[in-house]
Amino acid sequence: MSKLMTMHDAISQLVPSGVSVVMGTGLEGLIPFAAGHEMIRQHKRDLTLMGPISDILFDQLIGAGCAERVVAAWVGNVSAGLGHCYRRAVERGEPRPIEVYDHSNFTFSLALQAAAQGVPYLPTRTALGTDLLKTNPGLSVISSPYDDAPLVAVEAVEPDVAFIPVQRADDEGGAHCWGALGVTPEACLASRTVVLVAEEIVDHEVIVSDPNRVLTPPFRVAAVVHEPLGSHPSPVQGHYGRDHAFYEEYHLASRTPEGFERWLDEWVMSVDERSGYLEKLGPERLAALRSGTRRLAAEVDYGY
Repeated sequence: MSKLMTMHDAISQLVPSGVSVVMGTGLEGLIPFAAGHEMIRQHKRDLTLMGPISDILFDQLIGAGCAERVVAAWVGNVSAGLGHCYRRAVERGEPRPIEVYDHSNFTFSLALQAAAQGVPYLPTRTALGTDLLKTNPGLSVISSPYDDAPLVAVEAVEPDVAFIPVQRADDEGGAHCWGALGVTPEACLASRTVVLVAEEIVDHEVIVSDPNRVLTPPFRVAAVVHEPLGSHPSPVQGHYGRDHAFYEEYHLASRTPEGFERWLDEWVMSVDERSGYLEKLGPERLAALRSGTRRLAAEVDYGY
């Protein structure tokens, strides 16, 4: 059965207001901006945003009033610094107050891994002595059952929906993803619903030809969205690079609430889904981001 659907329908049917959404699981690449922008256009509210590093995507969702809570290791603008909307929400409650549950990248990965394994928590030593314990009720100090040494129990995190960008997928939910995966495999196994955002749709035979690269069991995938350039301005290995200028432009525009509102109207609210966004970027800018060289992996022989 084909699981293909539009981004509009995926957000409308699978992301009701009030759910938790994990995005940005590939760290600085493979960030599903197209999905986040559609959530803004559909006026989703009271979302819990989860992720290790979401770059400016969470900042935009917060500025648009979509977020009630953030469970993350970092929110900001990697190349420019501050996430202005995030800071206004935390410090001044604008446009609305948000709760923040701080993680490190490692404790967030443990939280997903615990959910993927079906256990209530996983222990670590790395968060001992940090202020993470003051802001995140999902982190608590326990004693080792073997030597009474202190440990931090990282509570399992089970997102309602995961948006996972991939290079290619078939229409049944099989997918290949390469480059830096971050915590993507863990997020796929931990989340109740998985939506793939694919640069390319390929035949099922292409996916099964390289089974070691299959990202997650297809039966766990609820929807496949074909959205070329759906991660812009973040990069997708083998398809396009990071649009550094776009991040800087957003940084300058979002310094004030009024500037952010103008940016949001120009790049999200007044464009016709993703197609209008790409048309506004223009072919020359997009062409400059395309991968200029090919670096193919070595052949793999699965014969006997």
